[in-house]
Amino acid sequence: MGERIYTAPPDTGTPVLGKTLPDVLYEALARYENPAFLNQPAGPGRWTPISLRDFAEQAEALALGLHAMGLERGAHVAFYMESDAHFCLADMACLIGGLIDVPIYLTHAPESIHYVIEHAEARALVVSNRALLERVAPLLRDLPGVQFVVVADATGLDTDRVEGRPLYTFAQLLEAGRQRRAADPEAIARLRAQIRPGDLATIIYTSGTTGRPKGVMLSHENISFNALTSFSGIKQYRPGPDGEVALSFLPLTHVFARTLFYGYLYYATSVYFTTPDALRDALRQVRPTTFATVPRVLEKIYGALVERAAAMPGLKGRIFRWALDLARRYELGREPRGLYRLQLAVADRLVYRKWREAMGGRIAFIIAGGAALSAELANIFAAAGIPILQGYGLTETSPVITYNRPELNRAGTVGVPIPGVEVKIAEDGEILTRGPHVMLGYYKDPERTREVIDEEGWFHTGDIGYFTEEGFLVITDRKKDLFKLSTGKYVMPQPLEQRLTADPLVEQALVVGPGYKFTAALIFPDEEALRRLARRLGLDANQPLEKLVREPKILEVYQQIVDRANEGMDPWATIKRFVLVPERLSIEEGTLTPTLKVRRSALYKKYEAQIRALYEGAEAEAQEATTPES
Repeated sequence: MGERIYTAPPDTGTPVLGKTLPDVLYEALARYENPAFLNQPAGPGRWTPISLRDFAEQAEALALGLHAMGLERGAHVAFYMESDAHFCLADMACLIGGLIDVPIYLTHAPESIHYVIEHAEARALVVSNRALLERVAPLLRDLPGVQFVVVADATGLDTDRVEGRPLYTFAQLLEAGRQRRAADPEAIARLRAQIRPGDLATIIYTSGTTGRPKGVMLSHENISFNALTSFSGIKQYRPGPDGEVALSFLPLTHVFARTLFYGYLYYATSVYFTTPDALRDALRQVRPTTFATVPRVLEKIYGALVERAAAMPGLKGRIFRWALDLARRYELGREPRGLYRLQLAVADRLVYRKWREAMGGRIAFIIAGGAALSAELANIFAAAGIPILQGYGLTETSPVITYNRPELNRAGTVGVPIPGVEVKIAEDGEILTRGPHVMLGYYKDPERTREVIDEEGWFHTGDIGYFTEEGFLVITDRKKDLFKLSTGKYVMPQPLEQRLTADPLVEQALVVGPGYKFTAALIFPDEEALRRLARRLGLDANQPLEKLVREPKILEVYQQIVDRANEGMDPWATIKRFVLVPERLSIEEGTLTPTLKVRRSALYKKYEAQIRALYEGAEAEAQEATTPES
């Protein structure tokens, strides 16, 4: 019997094929008008609206403006931009003009930025503002292929050249494009007629946890299929200006936020842009009905709730903790009954309603991706009337492969396949997928492409997982992250790391042990939460972090966190030793990816001494770790 191929269950969406990304815009225009389609930040608590029709007009003018400056169909345009309305305008301009855009993470190191622009053979560079221009300008000295630079917001600029290249503003491109359109009213129609669904739309360089970034080539249909098919599975989705209101704060350089944007565009959803730092205020001001996030943001929200519960005195504190305990017992997919159902209703009136109000009071669903979300968090938020739809995918798959639907949602899983997509589990547990969502290949790297897409069209994700009896996909780890102890036992680090980081006292964690006799962990504490804990324990909370992490009372609390993470794990996989590292990982220094995953190779190198110290003089623990399976 061959490997089972999993597909979408009945009535979970409709495959949408054969569309270019400009088609998405023009079909939305034919159906809707939204005077506040995109909302650009204009200061604290303020946004400037751009109507759907103005968005289309400006994108068309920018497309013609880029051509007027010398770019031809097929040219590559690098973006070094904030994730806002300007990015969306520049992107749609390139798509209409038959240009291929190449977004670059703002957190990339200069050498990575240089590599992407050079490797992608970009002929133009678009930046958001003066600050980003000043940051990237020195790199242009060694990038002769870049013919000109465009700046979206020219505030504070008093030059028309940068490193010997012409510097144009959005305003100049818009004027040039409008003049060209006036002289040739059919110019846009001709450009649109040349675009095919299978044409290359964008090259997205994966952040990766190791090595040079790879340029993922995605076609118009890769992305349009993925966006529109995924959205079709949310039956409750309300289109148009009176429908859903989305808050967008994830980087549009990443395919997750980008594909979501095309879905919002197709349904003319009002989108408000903000940043992770301003999220708390934006939730109250915009009162969105939906937003997309990475699990770390939800873990922070949950951590704040737990801390609040611990600090609340008297009757209020007891009620809050009671409601939190009730939420922890909730199980998605199982209807609450009897007394428990009544208790939840009471808790909702007293506590959960306030949680929803803190998030604006109108959340219909949250979309989560980019990393694993703990089952406990999914259940807790669902109990409080805040459904989280966790999904799974990669840049190479445009990105969605599977996701949980509002009426088909299971905690601890990443849902069921989207229509038109096939998924199967290889003999070694690797997740494979095939369909219109799979990339065209890696740019200028056919050998790497052949390594991940086999002759039958199956893309090898590099993730390990399995399907439940109900047909929901569960991710257990990255294939390359699995490691073998010197005893011969294999350890999956991600489940343990996920359990550790679910605690508000843990910012990040790295489970280690390749070649050693037992499993250990580096734990990077959340400094603010740690200092609050110190105050509750009667310690000097203002002492240097290096001293605080060695306090016996602090270590005792973290040992309890480790003990909870170890529960139910195979004996050889449990964490025997740990060390608190008084440092914060960051994207800028290269220890985190832009989606906040740890870069294992970088951490192993940076903290080699701490890892080695965990295993020195640990014969007793090593002996325990080699205990045979029962």
